[in-house]
Amino acid sequence: MKPNILFISCDQQRWDCLGFTDRYPVKTPNIDRLAHEGISFDNSYTPLPTCCPARQALVSGRRPERYGAYWNYDMGTQVASIPVDEYSWARTLVDEGYHTGYVGKWHASPTLTPLDFGYEDYIDDGVLHRYQQEKHPDLKFKGGFLGEVSPFPYEDSPTHQNAFHVKQLIDKYGDEPWHIKMDFVAPHLPCTPSEPFVSMYDLDEVPKWNSFDDTLEGKPFIHRQMRVMWQTQDMTWDDFHQTARLYYAFISQIDHAIGLVIDYLEQKSMLDNTIIIYTADHGDLCGDRKMMDKHYIMYDEVVRVPLVIRYPSLIAPGQRNNAFVTNMLDIVPTILDMVGAKVPDNLDGISLMPYLTGEATQSIRKYATVTYNGQQFGLYTQRMIRNDDYKYVWNLCDIDELYDMKNDPYELENLAQKDEYQPLLKQLRLDMLKELNAFDDYASRSWSGEQLMYNLKAIK
Repeated sequence: MKPNILFISCDQQRWDCLGFTDRYPVKTPNIDRLAHEGISFDNSYTPLPTCCPARQALVSGRRPERYGAYWNYDMGTQVASIPVDEYSWARTLVDEGYHTGYVGKWHASPTLTPLDFGYEDYIDDGVLHRYQQEKHPDLKFKGGFLGEVSPFPYEDSPTHQNAFHVKQLIDKYGDEPWHIKMDFVAPHLPCTPSEPFVSMYDLDEVPKWNSFDDTLEGKPFIHRQMRVMWQTQDMTWDDFHQTARLYYAFISQIDHAIGLVIDYLEQKSMLDNTIIIYTADHGDLCGDRKMMDKHYIMYDEVVRVPLVIRYPSLIAPGQRNNAFVTNMLDIVPTILDMVGAKVPDNLDGISLMPYLTGEATQSIRKYATVTYNGQQFGLYTQRMIRNDDYKYVWNLCDIDELYDMKNDPYELENLAQKDEYQPLLKQLRLDMLKELNAFDDYASRSWSGEQLMYNLKAIK
């Protein structure tokens, strides 16, 4: 019997804000259950920490730079998005006899929908939002990027309506194999969780972010510019405290909706024959370092994302894996491997199957590699690699960054200007160049490539 595939994705979910990570006291019993009954990857990184390119990478299993998708297609300067003839693993699943349904946020193309990439059913997030507003026409949000408690009942929220439609598709597909993408808009800012999830947290239960007091001394100017653009440079933890609480609550609301679907699968005796995957497109600062959103930085709050897979027929329970994973790329060949489908040769990811079976005991990837190409403040190219010990960020138009991830896990001290680290930086630059050349990254070509190789910078 072919396994079903429930693929759950969130928008702006930090890795460290889930209960099983033991970092912050966020209550996520259902996601924790998936992790405890399956495998979780502690070094899962997004290929590009912006919605559209990350989501396009997941559709195709190929880096979005390959077809010119450098940043969000609907922000400022227009860029390409995924073409209709690009490979889609959902089409492969259809060829393998699967029903395919998509519920929630898409944000991978301004003109194409999941129906163009192999999905037979699509309930978009607009449907979920309209349901809430049409059922309660007198209720309104106040607005504001710091978030607020939703005035709408949680049952009618887009988050819980997502679960409702997923359950409907499960019924529709019956005993035939299916893949359903459950894609939440939450916990993207502004955070607007419903009750009772907000009341699950007293303010004194929400600690200050570990890197909130970062002075940004010795770091690129764009980090300070982020604060200025959001007008947060003079804000204190008291200003952000409620926002962090709302972020926690939004995640707990998502967790509750996921739990409804897990319970439904269990009631229908489908749970253990369903591959369940949980991940996110990228993370969120949510007031950390006095910043909001995710742009122009490569801190782990933004680039490190959860990846959890449960499938008891294959995966032993309770595994926490330290391998470097590029979530939106690696999950594609992994799914194809898990269902016995052919994996195309031109994908940019690697199958995680050796980790799922326990065959691989060390990381197949030497580095996590993340790219960013600017957006809201104009073009601003960044590239990042991280190994077990260090994270190096190449900022083409500013000073570089180097962080000791063993001794400075919150990335507070930039070591890139210190003499004793120059030999290490030289090696990391060469390693980065190899990583970028592997997918013909524009930043590794010509003059910019020479800048990276020889550190040809006026600002160092």
